[in-house]
Order: sequence, then C-alpha cells, then structure tokens
Amino acid sequence: MTPTPPVSHTAKVQEALAARDALATALTEAGIQLPAMDIRTPWADDRKAEAQYALIHLGVCSALVALTLADVITKGIAG
Repeated sequence: MTPTPPVSHTAKVQEALAARDALATALTEAGIQLPAMDIRTPWADDRKAEAQYALIHLGVCSALVALTLADVITKGIAG
C-alpha cells in the first residue's frame, strides 16, 4: 500500500473536504455509515505544487451497507 502524502488545503482539497462532509451528513441522516471516507490527491513532482484535483475515497463497505445505500438512492430517484 502506497502512503498518501500530506494533504495541503488548496482550493481543490477544500472543495473535496466540503463534499465529503456533506456526503457523510446525508449518509448519516439516511442511517448509513461508511467505515472510512478520506481525501486523496495525486502525487506531484513538486510536493509544494497545488493539487489539480482531489478525490473522495469512500473506502469499503459490507454487502448490507451497499444494499441499504442502493435502496436509499432508488427511493430518492423515485421520490
């Protein structure tokens, strides 16, 4: 497993943090908790360079959590 470099709080990272927090809140309100949600940025040649993007890593979940998430999404689409 490759370690994630320290994350600087660039605009893209801030955007990803806000999105992660909003998603975590929505999932919690729906009764769903993912075991890990963190932010990943690409390795840059220059570690001081601003990240061009940041990704929200949702981790892994059990089959029950995946089915519950699918059910909530399906109900939201229908609703």
